[in-house]
Amino acid sequence: MPEYQVIARRFRPQQFSQVLGQEAIVVTLKNAIKRDRLATAYLFCGSRGTGKTTLARVFAKALNCAHPTEEGEPCNQCPSCKEISQGISLDVLEIDGASHRGIDDVRQINETVGYAASSGKYKIYIIDEVHMLTKEAFNALLKTLEEPPPKVKFFFATTEPHKVIPTILSRCQRFNLNRISSDTIAQKLAKICKELSISIDPEALMVIAKRAEGGLRDAESILDQIIAFHEGAITATAASDILGIMPREVLFTLDKAGKMGDYGVVFTVSEQLFNQGKDFIHFVEMFIEHIRTILMIKLGAALPASLTAQQTEKETYRAAAELYSIEQCMTILDILVEGLTTLRFAPSPRFALESLMLKVLRTHHRIPIDVLVKRLAELETRSNGAVAPSTRPVEQPKEQPLPPPPPPKPETVKPEPVKLKSISAEALPQHRYDTLLQFAAVELEGTVQIKKINRQPLPST
Repeated sequence: MPEYQVIARRFRPQQFSQVLGQEAIVVTLKNAIKRDRLATAYLFCGSRGTGKTTLARVFAKALNCAHPTEEGEPCNQCPSCKEISQGISLDVLEIDGASHRGIDDVRQINETVGYAASSGKYKIYIIDEVHMLTKEAFNALLKTLEEPPPKVKFFFATTEPHKVIPTILSRCQRFNLNRISSDTIAQKLAKICKELSISIDPEALMVIAKRAEGGLRDAESILDQIIAFHEGAITATAASDILGIMPREVLFTLDKAGKMGDYGVVFTVSEQLFNQGKDFIHFVEMFIEHIRTILMIKLGAALPASLTAQQTEKETYRAAAELYSIEQCMTILDILVEGLTTLRFAPSPRFALESLMLKVLRTHHRIPIDVLVKRLAELETRSNGAVAPSTRPVEQPKEQPLPPPPPPKPETVKPEPVKLKSISAEALPQHRYDTLLQFAAVELEGTVQIKKINRQPLPST
């Protein structure tokens, strides 16, 4: 009985045409082989599972293949291609940068780089996770990268290119790999299941593809796990249960509950999430995607191909969109995005999730700002009546005679008269004028008391 291989290794691309989602990079590499415009070093960077090491291996096979095709594809039949596929080639050396990261490891590369290839055209070093090399190891590799032997190539792969020192980056041709779309991943998984004679629903394939977050290897590993657990046809419900994902029907239930004002559904959903051990963060991310899809329907934007292909789900979303307004969807998105950050650091995630869902459901009964402004304008118009505020006569303050000054106190020092030239009776109402006179009288009395104190003789000792 042959040894079992996981799906990710068994269905690993062996040619450029089998690499998914990286068309521009594939065309560039194939043209470089055809026109013999090969660089010394290549850097493949991107998120996990997008094909960095796979591209490096296929490129190495194409360079050392004895019988390449006209399109630049490796034949996968010659001894060199078979050895590289099995990982036993003496001309293609794969090095793990995480475990061989010191200057001594790089020194060994520099010492062996001068030896000629045993059977192929080129001697190729593939260093995976190259960002794990130390600064000293990078510096030891600089001279070799700049002036290597003519038949030596370096292929680097990393998920964190910002950690690679600039002097290394300047000596490499850099390729940024894209995340693979969910539709492309679902199509690849469907082919794998067909070859393995496994029955699976298209909705289950989309659940796996979205969970992989753009990584094909992650999707293949998830599929391998589901096949090992589930017997018979794989449904979307079975895939969601294994992955700890809440069914999408729960989101539509929350839509209806919010419109009807049934806030008790929040605690039912929270209890279900808690008892089944679901991921709260992933549930909120599903909620965000759900509201985003509804907003796209309200705005008339193009829907994802995965949603368009499923007519039943598309009609369900259109019915749910009737329960929301555009402003409400934008408000809910703000609430959910802000709540996602709060939920990550909340001491009690369950209570934080319940509060977040209650805020979302309450938006169905919140009066929009534009409606409030319109109502206030109508009330103002009604209260003003037929006469506009600008046409009402402005009452002029009546001219009041100045009151007689208070009688002077018997003092030897006459105070200076208070001058109120800058303030006239015509410009101020009567109550303001009286207040100014009171302040002036108090200030005058204080000045007199200070002068009395200063004129008293000092006590004799």
